[in-house]
Amino acid sequence: MNEAALVKKIRGFLATVSDCFFWKEHGGQYGTAGIPDIIVCWHGRFVAFEAKAGKNRPTKLQATTIEAIRKAGGTAAVVYSVEDVKAVMSELEARYGQGKV
Repeated sequence: MNEAALVKKIRGFLATVSDCFFWKEHGGQYGTAGIPDIIVCWHGRFVAFEAKAGKNRPTKLQATTIEAIRKAGGTAAVVYSVEDVKAVMSELEARYGQGKV
């Protein structure tokens, strides 16, 4: 599965999660380089997912942006499957006691 197909599957899953607002960040000349693929607000929590396929890894700029999000108190993760997304959200649910994945 390529990254575009993975993003589509993740978006499909997020659409089923209650109280979840999300969007696909589009790159290009009008976007901000390094921003993760999917930005989520779930029960007041900022979550960002960088989708990668196969053995792909985040670029240096993407890794720096993920670290900046974490430093600011948000959650950011590199994910390779919908199951990875569910695991991150389950961790948030366990930590904060809100929402159901």
